[in-house]
Amino acid sequence: MIVSTRSRNKLKLVAASALQSSGDQTVGASTVLPWLFHALGVPAALIGLLVPIRESGSMLPQAFLTPLVVRVRQRKWVFVAGALVQAAAVATMALTAALGRGLAAGVVLIAALAVFAFGRCLCSISSKDVQGRTVPKGERGRINGMATTAAGLVAITLGLAIRWLGGDLGGPQLAWLLALGAALWVLAASVYAVIDEPVDEEAGDAAASGAYWLRRTGALLRDDRDFRHFVGVRSFLLVSALSPPFVVTLSVQSGSSGLAGLGGFVIASGVAALLGGRLFGRWADRSSRRLMSVGAGGASAVVVAVVIITALPGFRGDEPLGTALFIGSYFLLTLLHTGVRVGRKTYVVDMAEGDLRTTYVAVSNSAMGIILLVVGAISSALAAVAIPWALLFLAALGVVGVFAGARLPEVSRV
Repeated sequence: MIVSTRSRNKLKLVAASALQSSGDQTVGASTVLPWLFHALGVPAALIGLLVPIRESGSMLPQAFLTPLVVRVRQRKWVFVAGALVQAAAVATMALTAALGRGLAAGVVLIAALAVFAFGRCLCSISSKDVQGRTVPKGERGRINGMATTAAGLVAITLGLAIRWLGGDLGGPQLAWLLALGAALWVLAASVYAVIDEPVDEEAGDAAASGAYWLRRTGALLRDDRDFRHFVGVRSFLLVSALSPPFVVTLSVQSGSSGLAGLGGFVIASGVAALLGGRLFGRWADRSSRRLMSVGAGGASAVVVAVVIITALPGFRGDEPLGTALFIGSYFLLTLLHTGVRVGRKTYVVDMAEGDLRTTYVAVSNSAMGIILLVVGAISSALAAVAIPWALLFLAALGVVGVFAGARLPEVSRV
């Protein structure tokens, strides 16, 4: 019976994670939403707020929400609440896409994205804890990998459908896409609600008080050397997350149009997820820290290669070889980022047990929210001078991450 329950839980976790990841594809802050802003005539200045609000908005509140989360005896209900919040936010975006226009539509979409990020925050806090309680060590990386693979299949299908509809999508068409995303989050909440999670009889103890939590947060970063090291390494892994948009911008500046279509972006990320999910899931179970290091090093190598090749005399992005370079590098960076994400998630789940795992997730994500804003500001300032400088800065971070990640303790082996 125990084996049967584990098997059912694994299937439910994969299904819920795949539904959530698929929903993410319909509201991409670097693909779908900028396209929607352009279609609705939203001022370009607001586009720069999309990625910071989505990413930092889902990370920064986590440490402050943890006192509430640890009071809940079954953390799956926190995920269900977060998924429904995301569904409501995306439904608001869909309605705005169908009826809105101009600055007013942009403001509503930004506000809805902030609410969406809050729901994403709740899901992030709770999902790793639920996985840690219901799936034994040695199998968690494969859960993350299978979910990523399933989401990749959906992304490829979605991207092909978008390309079939045509590249000149307007608000009404994207409204249907967003409505699909809202439905996917409702389904994710429904699946998560029936996961057989053990009840935490010790939930709601002194660790849930606000003052105690703030002291514990400071103490973790100050005294827990391994955890502090993990947060530091995670900040160097941003090369795979932040460089793809700059590669796309560089391709446009070089005259290439191969990545201009929304469908092409979605297909590239879907293929990367499809190929990387299962491969990196098994790798993460063997050594999640090594996977993070290899991902950072590989992303840095791709970025440096792009900068060098595009600087060669006579290089043209509108020629077949130039277009292939940008498409290939974008795909590789997305593939490597899939590995980094699977490794990072598996590492933090494996390095602790119980409420300490929840604490690790929340504190590391809150710290990363701040670090993301700082690194994003620096790379954006460098990009204002020249895109290659921003890419080289991110590549340098990745190189440091290779050596720093190699010094992390091994936690993923059973």
